[in-house]
Amino acid sequence: MIPKIILGKGSTRRLIAYLFGKGTANEHVDPHVVASWNGFAPDPGRSPYRAPKEVEKQLSTQLDQPVAMLGHRGPKTTVWHCPVRAAPEDPILTDTQWAEIARRVVAAAGIAPAGDAEGCRWVAVRHADDHIHIAATLVRQDGRRPRRDHDIRAVQHEARRIEQDFGLRRLRPGDGTAAKRPTSKEHFKAKRLGQDATARDVLRTRVRRAMAAASSETEFFTFLQATGVQVRPKTAPSGDVTGYSVALPGDTNKQQQPIWYSGSTLAGDLSLPKIRQRLAATTSEPVVGRSANPWYQATAATERIPHHLTHSSDEVAQGQMAALGVALDLLPLASSAEARRELEQVAIAFERATRSRIAADHASARALRRSVQAIWNEPTRHGDGAGLAMLLDAALTAVACAMHWHRTRQHAQQEAAAEATLVRLQTVYAQVSEPVLVVLAARAPGPQAKHRYAYHLRRAAPDHAERILGDPAWNSLATVLAEAEATGHDAFTLLDQALAQRTLDDAHSPARALTWRIRRLGERHVPGPRAQAAKTARHITGPGVAPPPPRHPGQRR
Repeated sequence: MIPKIILGKGSTRRLIAYLFGKGTANEHVDPHVVASWNGFAPDPGRSPYRAPKEVEKQLSTQLDQPVAMLGHRGPKTTVWHCPVRAAPEDPILTDTQWAEIARRVVAAAGIAPAGDAEGCRWVAVRHADDHIHIAATLVRQDGRRPRRDHDIRAVQHEARRIEQDFGLRRLRPGDGTAAKRPTSKEHFKAKRLGQDATARDVLRTRVRRAMAAASSETEFFTFLQATGVQVRPKTAPSGDVTGYSVALPGDTNKQQQPIWYSGSTLAGDLSLPKIRQRLAATTSEPVVGRSANPWYQATAATERIPHHLTHSSDEVAQGQMAALGVALDLLPLASSAEARRELEQVAIAFERATRSRIAADHASARALRRSVQAIWNEPTRHGDGAGLAMLLDAALTAVACAMHWHRTRQHAQQEAAAEATLVRLQTVYAQVSEPVLVVLAARAPGPQAKHRYAYHLRRAAPDHAERILGDPAWNSLATVLAEAEATGHDAFTLLDQALAQRTLDDAHSPARALTWRIRRLGERHVPGPRAQAAKTARHITGPGVAPPPPRHPGQRR
């Protein structure tokens, strides 16, 4: 159940006229009063012998009477409006049930405390099966102001109790860091135009991508405009830019003027000061010499996230999750068309998990941001699909750890966002990785080489060996071991290093996880003298010669 408090000025007349009208798209059906401050307020929807407009005027006049009696001493903010909406899967509640919900909401908000006959005047109007609107004035009947400190938080807490009492869908409590939801009007407009997302949601995604890709404020605005977003800077009298607003081409109001959204209304972390802070903390330094494969660098940085979530400060952990969100924002632009749509949904799902009340240390995640920007700038480098598969494999573990991190800190909404991300990420990971693994398996080495690797595996990881050898990705693992040997690496050393990186207990496919680890290790570690000597020895004895079986005590050589 979602309550949303909206404050206004002046009379309640316009609000009452809207609540009992047809709605912007004829969506209001049978509007009528279900509860009020005195139990017998005029009901424009249930007065068959009087003109509805006349009853609407009578209702608004009665609601406004305590405010009118104060005259010029009245408050500037006079109208309290709170839509309360049930979830789509909730049962249809009766008028009596909605009336009880309305009384509990105004009591929790301090508008009309239970048993207080001098509380504010209010009315609850139902014009659809799934929600009501509560309209109230912010002057008590004794002329005093209501005590409604922290009414938003209090109403949200009461909504959670109502869900439990009425057997409704239980929403997770928030911490005030979620992005602003699109309004009903914005939803209806998108639906009317046949659009999948509201303008607010589209703009939020594009602004996040521009922030993820940019290395400077100038680049940020350039990237925004390149995606077709109209940008309007907010300039101080000194000429300094202090903020910005964005609009989508064609998204206009009745006067055919663009509908502008400031960055801070899209999300708290998208205000210009917050963007400047992040850019300053993560600006790339000049790279000297030949740069490494950015896919491997991004994967290595993502693999370190679970360690940070377990052992670093909360500020560093929050910064790591924000950087992971940046990576997921840009990955759709560096992927195939088949995976792009699903990756976009992954980024949208994880967006909520990137923000909490904990201040993020963005500087600690500079490496991940740099490497993902390098991928975005040159997406086709090493573009056989393995890079994306490896990064997604590491992201699966990182998101799972993020879910646990939020759970231990009672960040309910962020935990739910990470959980939803994990489900989508598993789907797109299978979609991306399977073709790469099939190609690798087709190049699997001969039986003798696979026997050597299996022999070492049973000795190095006896608890996981049979799972790995029975894994459908075993042939792919054997291929990357053989290819690493061909370039001068010691396959057994790489296998030991891969096994030591992280436990395989929670790996859905241990052979697949080892495949990506060894692929990265083969790129990252240059063979030293021992590896070169091993290469020479293998060249003499042949790559397919199996090691001798273990010698029993007392057995002669």
